[in-house]
Amino acid sequence: MAERAARRCCLGWDFSTQQVKVVAVDAELNVFYEDSAHFDRDLQEFGTQGGVHVHEDGLTVTSPVLMWVQALDIILERMKASGFDFSQVLALSGAGQQHGSVYWKAGASQVLRSLSPDLPLHKQLQACFSISDSPVWMDSSTTAQCRQLEAAVGGAQALSCLTGSRAYERFTGNQIAKIYQQNPEAYSHTERISLVSSFAASLFLGSYSPIDCSDGSGMNLLQIKDKVWSRVCLAACAPHLEEKLGSPVPSCSVVGAISSYYVQRYGFPPGCQVVAFTGDNPASLAGMRLEEGDIAVSLGTSDTLFLWLQEPMPALEGHIFCNPVGSQHYMALLCFKNGSLMREKIRDESASCSWSEFSEALRSTEMGNGGNLGFYFDVMEITPEIIGRHRFSAENHKVPAFPRDVEIRALIEGQFMAKRIHAEGLGYRVMPKTKILATGGASHNRDILQVLADVFGAPVYVIDTANSACVGSAYRAFHGLRGPPSTIRQA
Repeated sequence: MAERAARRCCLGWDFSTQQVKVVAVDAELNVFYEDSAHFDRDLQEFGTQGGVHVHEDGLTVTSPVLMWVQALDIILERMKASGFDFSQVLALSGAGQQHGSVYWKAGASQVLRSLSPDLPLHKQLQACFSISDSPVWMDSSTTAQCRQLEAAVGGAQALSCLTGSRAYERFTGNQIAKIYQQNPEAYSHTERISLVSSFAASLFLGSYSPIDCSDGSGMNLLQIKDKVWSRVCLAACAPHLEEKLGSPVPSCSVVGAISSYYVQRYGFPPGCQVVAFTGDNPASLAGMRLEEGDIAVSLGTSDTLFLWLQEPMPALEGHIFCNPVGSQHYMALLCFKNGSLMREKIRDESASCSWSEFSEALRSTEMGNGGNLGFYFDVMEITPEIIGRHRFSAENHKVPAFPRDVEIRALIEGQFMAKRIHAEGLGYRVMPKTKILATGGASHNRDILQVLADVFGAPVYVIDTANSACVGSAYRAFHGLRGPPSTIRQA
């Protein structure tokens, strides 16, 4: 351990739905330490399932704020017990599950400023939150507030043009509006509202950290072009909201030096810098080292596209966020519900439950599938909202079925064509230097990836993103210190 402990490093944190995780990354960008605290396993006293509480209505989903604080205590104590040399930490940054919000009670800032190094954080912050269970991204209880917000700005498209997304139930502005409407007393006792990311950064700063522009883009409150709060959106959600949120900052900002609490309790250097924390999706973009024109495709239960954009075109589907690495650029996120489960269904129906037969069908059919085209949505899709299986012949007639091999290629080509069409609808353009980074279960199938390369006309590389938000946060910490960007962002 002694040899490892001498490395100068940055820490990357991830406050995700099911756990808090940390990695230490050295100056050569090698991960040499990692640990995590799993909520359901390590903090069973909070009674979460999958890190959350699903309420009786089936729509409201929350997580206990103190559980997140105690998870940080657990990891720091484990690091200390392992002999981790905190004195070598130059800077730290982190990620939080997007859209979740934390409500600091009046007087909490004074508690943060005067933390005692003799006690763990969770013992000192017990009375600091006006809402003890934070709404998180899985919550879908704010449909009424979404409609109110869209009406206030002139409709869904107008809101998307302003904030990067139409109103979504999980987005923070709508969650704040619900709390103000249903629990006005708790709202009035709140002196600061943080995202999960800026809440976590505040724990390290010993004072309130500002919200960064990238994670702030997932609130339906930030004007993504001007990078300021939208007055009309704030007014539609709750009174005095701007003062409770504070001013947003660029994602690469150094927001301050680490609190003396960590210097005295764990041995961090007083000069250790805290770089603004951001959302888990923006941090993953940094962790995957995307550059302008690049795409990351996660091929999992649902499929997700990450795009680096220069000139965004907000739409009713997908999300535009401020870019966490290039402050003048943007990123887009597109989610498709019918991913691997749909591929597995067609495999079972048309390839005898065999991936090798599935791959053989892709190899034996030509690019373009002879003009046959199919779109397959066995569950209600979100991009766009549609359900059913829709097959079209080369003559553009709707047909009830395809031969087995044609069906398999129609599925895969249709999935990737839809992704390209929706990406281009948000302003994305394939460039000569474009590369596609694939991850998730289907990224292990070379023949599926060949179709992806054919549809986008770009090379595909397979990457491991198991720790992408954590590692991306450590990269961003180096980036915030003005480490060599060419090193941090190289492919």
